[in-house]
Amino acid sequence: MEEKMFCFQCQETAKGTGCVLRGVCGKLPQTAKYMDLLLSVVRGIAIADNALRQANIETDRQAADFIVDALFATITNANFDDASILARVDKGVALRNELIAKAKANDVTLPDYSEIKWNGDKSTYDEQGSKMSVLRNHDEDIRSLKELTMYGLKGMAAYYEHAARLGFTDAVITDFMSFALSAISNPDAQQNDLLNLVLQTGKVGVQAMALLDKANTESYGNPEMTKVNIGVGKNPGILISGHDLHDIEDLLKQTEGTGIDVYTHGEMLPAHYYPQLKKYKHLVGNYGNAWWRQKEEFSTFNGPIVFTTNCIVPPLPNANYKERMFTMNSTGYPGCRHIETAANGHKDFSEVIAEAKKCAAPTEIEHGEILGGFAHNQVLALADKIVDAVKSGAIKRFVVMGGCDGRMKSRNYYTEFAEALPKDVIILTAGCAKYKFNKLNLGDINGIPRVLDAGQCNDSYSLAVIAMKLQEVFGLDDINKLPIIYNIAWYEQKAVIVLLALLSLGVKNIHLGPTLPAFLSANVAKVLVDNFGIAGIGNVEDDLQLFGLK
Repeated sequence: MEEKMFCFQCQETAKGTGCVLRGVCGKLPQTAKYMDLLLSVVRGIAIADNALRQANIETDRQAADFIVDALFATITNANFDDASILARVDKGVALRNELIAKAKANDVTLPDYSEIKWNGDKSTYDEQGSKMSVLRNHDEDIRSLKELTMYGLKGMAAYYEHAARLGFTDAVITDFMSFALSAISNPDAQQNDLLNLVLQTGKVGVQAMALLDKANTESYGNPEMTKVNIGVGKNPGILISGHDLHDIEDLLKQTEGTGIDVYTHGEMLPAHYYPQLKKYKHLVGNYGNAWWRQKEEFSTFNGPIVFTTNCIVPPLPNANYKERMFTMNSTGYPGCRHIETAANGHKDFSEVIAEAKKCAAPTEIEHGEILGGFAHNQVLALADKIVDAVKSGAIKRFVVMGGCDGRMKSRNYYTEFAEALPKDVIILTAGCAKYKFNKLNLGDINGIPRVLDAGQCNDSYSLAVIAMKLQEVFGLDDINKLPIIYNIAWYEQKAVIVLLALLSLGVKNIHLGPTLPAFLSANVAKVLVDNFGIAGIGNVEDDLQLFGLK
């Protein structure tokens, strides 16, 4: 019998309900099963870790570090390598058993949850993985609330790991992650408690994004308005994708003076906005577009491709670039070389550099420049100009069009929506959703570009800071009285924590597209609609009318 799976954590899930034969992302059923197993081990660790801390017994940070890494490894498009996932399971089972033993030694009673009762026997990995699918929660509404929290935690883990790699940590955040994972392990958890947990997750998500913002800006300076080259040079190049600024710094340092150029791809584009990274002259530009265009664009790049985080699109069997792919951190792909982090927290890119020296320069696929760098510090530097433009009527509205891009044709909506916006509307964006419109010539308003790109998906925090500052400047008692419309594209779990964070800040009437999440049951969706005004999207013409833009 063909092995099946169930996964509905991303927007492109099959038929809008769930992937059962294989993931639309390319994830195989066996990989999905091992990820379900890993997540059950993560919950087991969290249950024991949380119980020990509740009993005022100290636990080291090993549990927190493991939880963060494992959650990140199960995010959409990060890791397709069974061996990599199972190595984490082995490590996690050993850690979980140590914590269980510590609880027994200190007379701490652990809750009688299945994640603790399983003995961790390696011969039962397959059986346990099959039992631990999201469908283990039979009540649809309970399942929905638990998975909404889980996906928020995955996004939180991604942001937290980036901050931690720069030396910025916060036990309040990781302690909450243990608490929340323990809470969703409870088979008798009640709906009201789980709904409150979802909202708490959003609140702590704001803290995680603020921590990463602090880590990035204190390490590399405040992002500044920057024009980024999208053409190519004549030297061999290395293409670096993902979100990890610590990794691109390591790469830039090690490639300086080698005659090799470095290009960003996808969510790494905002690296060009940071003063301490843009000072490297061999950081020559951004190659290509959003993550889903990899198969075409990587084949013409000619040099090595480095994945610091998601998103990986599985290459075709005959792809000419698979041998040039390198993974690291949470990512993995069968047959690709993996670069480990050394004990000092840095990576050795010598193998990548040696590979690049054998390769031709990238083939040009476009030329020109794109403008970005409008994180909160840069936008607030323009605050007087923006306020004057709003007061004079030159700027009528702001539209937040952040989030994710993806391969569905329905996402062309966002390009068409941007093109159809009145000329007195400013777009605020962050994340790879910007690739739907950041190369359009939308002009400016009194010298203010009509597309203000704050950066990566985690830089959605900047958009919230901007909104709160504008609320203060205009003396409003409610953030929802600002002339801001939220029309956000989502794809995976980092967008989930952004959504929950915005809800925790009191933002209402957010429109999500191109479809609402499959993991929201009808009843949970109704709660979000009734309490927060969450809604989907329609067609461009109708939505412009709905938003009062026509």
